[in-house]
Amino acid sequence: MTDDEKWHAVAVKDPKSDGKFYYAVKTTGVYCVPSCPARPALRENVVFHDTPEDAEKAGFRPCKRCWPKSPSKTVVHETAVAKACRLIETAEEAPTLDELAMEAGMSNYYFHRVFKALIGVTPKKYTMAHRTRRVRQELVNSNSVTEAIYDAGFNSSGRFYAKSMETLGMTPTRFRKGGAGTRIRFAVGECSLGSVLVAMSERGVCAISLGDDPGSLIRDLQDQFPRAELVGGDQEFEKLVAYVVGFIEAPRTRFDLPLDVRGTAFQLRVWQALSEIPTGSTVSYTELAERIGAPKAVRAVAQACASNHIAVAIPCHRVLRNDGARSGYRWGVERKSALLEREAAAK
Repeated sequence: MTDDEKWHAVAVKDPKSDGKFYYAVKTTGVYCVPSCPARPALRENVVFHDTPEDAEKAGFRPCKRCWPKSPSKTVVHETAVAKACRLIETAEEAPTLDELAMEAGMSNYYFHRVFKALIGVTPKKYTMAHRTRRVRQELVNSNSVTEAIYDAGFNSSGRFYAKSMETLGMTPTRFRKGGAGTRIRFAVGECSLGSVLVAMSERGVCAISLGDDPGSLIRDLQDQFPRAELVGGDQEFEKLVAYVVGFIEAPRTRFDLPLDVRGTAFQLRVWQALSEIPTGSTVSYTELAERIGAPKAVRAVAQACASNHIAVAIPCHRVLRNDGARSGYRWGVERKSALLEREAAAK
C-alpha cells in the first residue's frame, strides 16, 4: 500500500487494513491500528510502520483504545465463527444460538450479525445446510430413511420432511432410491454451441447441459438421477427445447420457464444472485460474494457456480475471475466466451 492509500484507510477507519500496517501520531507518542476509534490526527503528524515492533523501536507506545498488539476485531470474529462452524459440523445435536453465542463470547444478536456477515447465511441456515448434506450421505448408506434423518442430527423427521422438497428436490425416499419414482422428461437439440440437453421434472426445468456429444449429456443426466424414470420428450416437449435453443441464440432479458433448483441454502443464494445479473453484464467472484453479503466466501461462491446444472437460465457464465479472465465454466470456456459476446452484442 502507498502512504496515500494507508492514510485513506486511517481516515475511513477501515478494519480490513488492521494488521497490514500501523500508524503513529507524533504529537501523542502512540501508535494505532487503522480502525482505531480515537479522534483522527492531522496528516502531517502521522507516520506509518509495518509492525508494532517497528513503531516501538521508533519510540511510540501502544494505544490503550485499540490495543494494536492484540488480535484485530476481524481476526477475533473469523476465529469465533470458524469455531462455531466446527461445533455445528461435529455436534451430535444442532447447537442453539444461545450455545453458539456463549462459546463465541458474544451476545446472541451480535454473534448472529457477525456470523451472517462472514458466512453469508444465518447460523440456523448453515446448520440446516450442513445436516442436509449429511442426510444426502446417510440416505445412500442407511437402512431406512428415518435412520438417515436421525443419524444426520435431526430431532424430528417431520421437520426435515417439511423442507425436503426444497433441499433435496424430491422426498427423502425418492432421493434414497436415486430419484426412483421421479419422472423426468428430456430431449437433446442442436444449437450454434453444439448439443443442448433439456430435462424437466414435475416442478420445472432441472437441467440444461451443453456439449459436443449427445450421448455424454444423457449419461450425465443419468448420473444425476440414477434411478429416476427418464422419458424421451414428445413433440410437445420439443417446443420447450426450441425455446431454450432460442434463448441461447438470441438472449432475452428473462428466462420465463419454471425451474426445479436443488441445492444448499448457500447455493440457492448464489444462484438467485446469478439470475439477477443483467444480460450483457458480468461480475467477478468477489463482487458476487459481496452481493450475497458474504465477502469472505469467494471460494465457496465459485464452487456454487461450478455446481450449477442449469446452463444459461442460471447464468453462471456471467461471472469472471477477478482479473477478468473467462475461466471455470462447466460447459467449456469457448462456450462461455461465445455466450458473453452474444449477450454483449444484444445489449
